[in-house]
Amino acid sequence: MTERPDTPRLTDRAEAARQERLAREAEALRANLRRRKQQSRARTAPAPDAPTPGSSDTSRNEA
Repeated sequence: MTERPDTPRLTDRAEAARQERLAREAEALRANLRRRKQQSRARTAPAPDAPTPGSSDTSRNEA
């Protein structure tokens, strides 16, 4: 397969900058995914001080 003659070639400096940008973007995407997963887990996990359904918590009804 031959290269197209009208395709621009990046200089070594431009290619290095492109690779650095791609690495930063990939890290940002991984961090975002971790953050979203953590938020999702926090929404689905019950609160540690919340009573379980069906429990007989009479302390709220004493007033």
